Amino acid sequence: MDLSYYHGPLTKQDCETLLLQEGVDGNFLLRDSESIPGALCLCVSFKNFVYTYRIFREKHGYYKIKTAEGTPKQVFPSLKELISKFEKPNQGLVVQLLKPIRRRSFNKKRSKPELDAIYENSGHDYVHVLP
Repeated sequence: MDLSYYHGPLTKQDCETLLLQEGVDGNFLLRDSESIPGALCLCVSFKNFVYTYRIFREKHGYYKIKTAEGTPKQVFPSLKELISKFEKPNQGLVVQLLKPIRRRSFNKKRSKPELDAIYENSGHDYVHVLP
């Protein structure tokens, strides 16, 4: 995946360390879910806490994320478009995405095909949010 803020199989604990070390609201990154194979987690810092939003890939390649209660369900053709939407205020996250936390060894050769294979085998087409 060619997104510099995608950290792959980063643990929840390491994620929290990265996002909270500067004490800034709106730091964010994407990582693989530890508990649901094929799911991604959009993690964002706010008031010294990390909020996690799960993202799933639908059958037709679109990405779904569930945000705040009462916010309409949203689908996006790419992760870049999803992130772009939530860089604007009042879109359903606890805070807008302000600063991507880039992984240290950004390697563009990492795997859209790998990620596609994970999603194809996950069997999920729903979204769940963890506060």
